[in-house]
Amino acid sequence: MKISPAPARHSPTPTRPGPALFAMALGGLAIGTTEFASMGLLPAFAADLGVSVPHAGAAISAYALGVVVGAPVLAVLGARWPRKRLVLALTGALALANTASAFAPTFGTFVATRFLAGLPHGAYFGTASVLAASLVPRERRPRAIASVMSGLMIANIVGVPGATWLGQAAGWPAAYLATGAIAVLTAAAVWRLVPDVRDERRGSILGELSALRRGQVWITMAVIATGFGGSFAVYSYVTPVLTEVSGLAEAAVPLALAVFGLGMTLGNQVGGRLAERAPVRTVTAGLGAATVSMAMFAATASSPVLALAALFALAFTTTATTPALATRLMDAGREGPTLGAALHHAAFNVANALGAALGGLVLAAGWGWMSPAAVATVLPLLGLVALAAAVRMERTELRRDLALAA
Repeated sequence: MKISPAPARHSPTPTRPGPALFAMALGGLAIGTTEFASMGLLPAFAADLGVSVPHAGAAISAYALGVVVGAPVLAVLGARWPRKRLVLALTGALALANTASAFAPTFGTFVATRFLAGLPHGAYFGTASVLAASLVPRERRPRAIASVMSGLMIANIVGVPGATWLGQAAGWPAAYLATGAIAVLTAAAVWRLVPDVRDERRGSILGELSALRRGQVWITMAVIATGFGGSFAVYSYVTPVLTEVSGLAEAAVPLALAVFGLGMTLGNQVGGRLAERAPVRTVTAGLGAATVSMAMFAATASSPVLALAALFALAFTTTATTPALATRLMDAGREGPTLGAALHHAAFNVANALGAALGGLVLAAGWGWMSPAAVATVLPLLGLVALAAAVRMERTELRRDLALAA
């Protein structure tokens, strides 16, 4: 009698992917807290480690550089790993690096640990985004990616203000220890709630690297790097602006950071839905409105109420572009979707480094606390120029493919 082979074992796509998306969003909470809390704690660790505020911005740039390096390298090296296992490994690395930041004895050591903390950032989001997209129908991918990214946004409502308050109350190292604890909680949630999708398409190193040969990948990264650079020029130095220019008490800074985080969270959710309908128009409108919001902040920061309103608008408009740009990079990468998605965060942190460096440059030149916001308004406009070039390239490629098919 002929015996049929047993079917391959695999985990079916869950009918309710919510718990898995929630677990991966927790990692975003940890990453967003460690990335943005450094900006809120910048005066504290600058004073404790014996450097000036503009000099301390190097720690923010070091984290961003870690993301830029780690995103492609770890995504490629982990191409053959099951994505759930890679997410767990990256979460563990995040926990260790943030614990090391808390115990850094000198500013140089602190900068080095911030670089290490940045390494898993982009690869985590790249891997988690592709895994999340595999759990839902194709047309729901932007919303699934937005769900994973929501942890990064919610970090600015809960994690960053909480870490800033904790750093003010118990010393800045406590904030990084708390972030490490969130990363450990993430690992436990991912292990328990995320399905081990054994029949998912496994990547390869050469397949992932193929994403780097596509011009659309590079030009979309340019949109992100310039489009978000202005936002980071403002946010990197937002604490001294709010205390020195707006007149807020230091104890009120966590509330202001929560307002920024609320704008990010709402922008991400609205952007996820708009990206399913009109992705290019969503990015265009978001970057254009971000330029206006930045100019508003530069002009009205002396008023606490208007400054907070401008910060909310800047966070909302910039972040609304995120799901559309992340999906665009995944599609542009084709055979290398994990690397494509990871490069979104590499470009995002090029923007981080660019914004922090530009802001530090004009502050060191003595132009005043409002100079980063005023000078950086040009960056989203450059993002719009890059977006127009990307759309033009996309249409050219489409016409060429149609001609070849005919």
